[in-house]
Amino acid sequence: MQPAKNKSIVVSALTVRTGLGKLLRRVEDEQRSLVIEKRGTPTAVLLSIRDYVRLAAPEPEVLRVIGEESKRKGTDKLSSRGIDQIIKTARAARRKRG
Repeated sequence: MQPAKNKSIVVSALTVRTGLGKLLRRVEDEQRSLVIEKRGTPTAVLLSIRDYVRLAAPEPEVLRVIGEESKRKGTDKLSSRGIDQIIKTARAARRKRG
């Protein structure tokens, strides 16, 4: 039987406290999120790391656009040291003005 994707498991905070290990396995095995309720009100969501990364990481198209913009501005050739120097210079200039 295929797990029902995109359907959340709704549980109380007490259930989470007493059965976290079991719930973590369900989140991963069934590829579902876990909605945690406190006194009947949804309060938090537990996601698998796979789902979290998918939601938190920029889409490839966004990365492509950022890369093109960086090349156009010439910032793609900056090193970490160069970036640090630019920041240091900008902060010093701001202190002189302020």
